[in-house]
Amino acid sequence: MNLRFTKMHGAGNDFVVLDATRAPITLQPEQLRRLGDRRFGVGADQILMVEPSQTPGVDFRYRIFNNTGDEVEHCGNGARCFVRYVHDRGLTDRKRIRVETVNNLLELQLQDDGRVTVDMNRPIFDHERLPFDASGLTPRREGGFELWPLDVGEGRRVEVAVLSMGNPHAVQRVTDVREAPVLELGARIEAHVRFARKVNAGFMQVVSRQQIALRVFERDAGETLACGTGACAAVVAGIRLGWLDRRVDVQARGGELTVEWADDEASVLMTGPAETVYEGEITL
Repeated sequence: MNLRFTKMHGAGNDFVVLDATRAPITLQPEQLRRLGDRRFGVGADQILMVEPSQTPGVDFRYRIFNNTGDEVEHCGNGARCFVRYVHDRGLTDRKRIRVETVNNLLELQLQDDGRVTVDMNRPIFDHERLPFDASGLTPRREGGFELWPLDVGEGRRVEVAVLSMGNPHAVQRVTDVREAPVLELGARIEAHVRFARKVNAGFMQVVSRQQIALRVFERDAGETLACGTGACAAVVAGIRLGWLDRRVDVQARGGELTVEWADDEASVLMTGPAETVYEGEITL
């Protein structure tokens, strides 16, 4: 099959975007892997599918596939690219849209400066919903939150804050994010036995109460240049641990995001860039 696509990125987190609003697109896992392959395909961290919604009051359905071919729950940087895509291609003239994912409902807003704000909904702290198996572990409390000890092999132990932004995250604080062993420890945390569906591993350096530097080893994708849900998870964890204020600039390797969490009952808002790189066609 011949498939039209658009290559986009949000702060360096890159995507292949497919328009399935006019006709359904069904791809097998091996075709999704081909699309995501940087040597034999287009190359991307994830593949995004734009579909019509069947739910009243919802504008589109938003599906996300890792470059392994697996469908996942959420991607904040992808959501920003999603709203730029549907707006730039004339699929909607609204600057504020509602989209449904496999497990969530998101509100997205295109700002006048071209950046996009995503209502990421409220964070989830229930371990069963991540899921995270804390049996036999004793956390260390700091501020109003817990840091959980994880054995990562070779006698090493790290402390992580665990929460979900629609997908699971384990966030640890590091002194210098540039020197953090993200590839080594990220892979171990991602596949840790206490996370039944794996986890995104975040490495956060607190620069000030209004700024952090962040690297994320994403579930099934490895380290990416930016992770929207990871940025939100890190800021929420930092706020609850007493390290951060309610509005924080997040410096990722691919660019800057701004995350706001007004209070513990509010949704998390993330604002950042979304850019089209090129359009093309591939035979699968």
